[in-house]
Amino acid sequence: MTEPAANLERVAAYDESCTRCPRLAAFLRQTRHSNPDYWARPVPSFGAAEPRILIVGLAPGMHGANRTGRPFTGDHAGILLYQTLHEAGLASRAVSVAADDELRLVNARIANAVKCVPPENKPLPQEIRCCNAYLAAELHQLPGVRVFLALGRVAHDAVLMARGLARGTYPFAHAREHALEGAQYLIDSYHCSRYNTSTRRLTASMFRQVVARACELADLEVPVALRAP
Repeated sequence: MTEPAANLERVAAYDESCTRCPRLAAFLRQTRHSNPDYWARPVPSFGAAEPRILIVGLAPGMHGANRTGRPFTGDHAGILLYQTLHEAGLASRAVSVAADDELRLVNARIANAVKCVPPENKPLPQEIRCCNAYLAAELHQLPGVRVFLALGRVAHDAVLMARGLARGTYPFAHAREHALEGAQYLIDSYHCSRYNTSTRRLTASMFRQVVARACELADLEVPVALRAP
């Protein structure tokens, strides 16, 4: 694995008190003030400690992960994600309700390109670069990952940045596969956001096919239900 430029300054894989991005830190302070019951801090990754598949999203949703403290939990984007992971045998339940519920991931883990909720769900390029050091650190701690499943172009680019790889060499496209060094793969999907699913840019069948392929590349069994159209 090549040395990522974003990881020249060493950081831990997660820092709950991180304020490296002033705009995001200020937004979190405002959120804690207006919603004192929200998590409203950097959201940690969730899932298996030694996963075969690492799913990378964009950033916490304002009233989803930013509220609950678990990626893709409490907002629309998590509906399709967790249902499909359950069908794939990667999640113990089909619905993620709260960070302290009994849902567990098996052979899979979920991270985000940016760990803090951004205003209007749009992190700035410098915030993505700054937070990439945390993703790079996590990748170094997860040598057993065989497949990176990127949900959207930002997540795709974040994985490449964390690996120190050039974006131009690995163009993003839904269901596209990229072979990486170390017998690893990067597979792309459109993000399972409300916009993409409501416009049918991403359908449940399309997403099942991508997750099924991720399981195959990770040498995991693919349930029959996941292969169904």
